[in-house]
Amino acid sequence: MNNDPIDDILEQWFDERPELDTASLGVVIRVMNLYKSFHRQATRALEELDLELFEYDVLSALRRQGSPFALPATRLAKETGMSSGAMTNRVDRLENRNLVVRRPDESDRRGVIVSLTKNGRKLIDKAILLRLDVADEGLIGITKKERSQLASLLRKVRLSSQMN
Repeated sequence: MNNDPIDDILEQWFDERPELDTASLGVVIRVMNLYKSFHRQATRALEELDLELFEYDVLSALRRQGSPFALPATRLAKETGMSSGAMTNRVDRLENRNLVVRRPDESDRRGVIVSLTKNGRKLIDKAILLRLDVADEGLIGITKKERSQLASLLRKVRLSSQMN
């Protein structure tokens, strides 16, 4: 197997501090590096739909719910890992593009329900295909079995991590 630039970094640390175990750092640096690359690829893929990645995240969260493709704004914020303030701004933007609508939450006077519009559903149904294509391209160097193994290992790290 070929070396990558992270191997060079770890080798330099070994030369300077051979007593250090840098294996974990090698994993973390690679994951961080891959995140940047995958983020750029996803952003570029969505450009043809005039869709930002954060907009995709909101539309995707709604679409995954199934009919009627709606969530309370507070739960939508949680699903996308956003603050309520950030969610308000993003929903404003999506609403201005006629991709979502807001309506009062009948079970909570202070709450708002955010729903996909027909245009929003069409757009997210196109966008998910682009995201899947770019994800496949990003993992072209590994087999389906290896993808499954990698997903399992990353899930295990995530679930055991203090960062959840």
